Amino acid sequence: MDAKECILRRRSCRRYEEKAIDRSLIRQIVELARFAPSWKNMQIVRYTVIDDAALKNDIAQTCVRGLSFNTKTITRGAALAVISYETGRSGRDTDGSLMAPDGEKWEMFDAGIAAQTFCLAAREHGIGTCIIGVMDEAAVAQKIGLPNTQKVACLVAMGYPEQWKEGPPRLGCDELLRFR
Repeated sequence: MDAKECILRRRSCRRYEEKAIDRSLIRQIVELARFAPSWKNMQIVRYTVIDDAALKNDIAQTCVRGLSFNTKTITRGAALAVISYETGRSGRDTDGSLMAPDGEKWEMFDAGIAAQTFCLAAREHGIGTCIIGVMDEAAVAQKIGLPNTQKVACLVAMGYPEQWKEGPPRLGCDELLRFR
């Protein structure tokens, strides 16, 4: 699959087959995702993949702020990736000094790029994904033993899709683009 096809065919997947994802395949996905760009190449994003059903279901039941739709998506998936990032590095120079007045936003920007790259890499390998952003970040961090130097950016439910679906209609280029 080329890049164009991968971009056009990647969609949020919320229903999965009851089939485990081999850890070697998850490693291949992260091998691709690690090439996501980041502020001054700081590479702040980290991936914690939960394939333990009890822990995954615990997070689904207790950390998604009562959104049953997200609970179902997580419990249906074979694994759950927690995308986190090291704090205090993006938006800063290598000596730690703030380079951008709103430097902290670059942490989440880097995490967003990494999450999308992770999802595209998963699609390349036949794995469906769904990025989940509504959660209790502190509770997730505690449950997975995340170091206090990192923050949770998002969750990514993942698994082999029951079926690949077409995405919803997209705005046209003329509605999105302008030149000056």
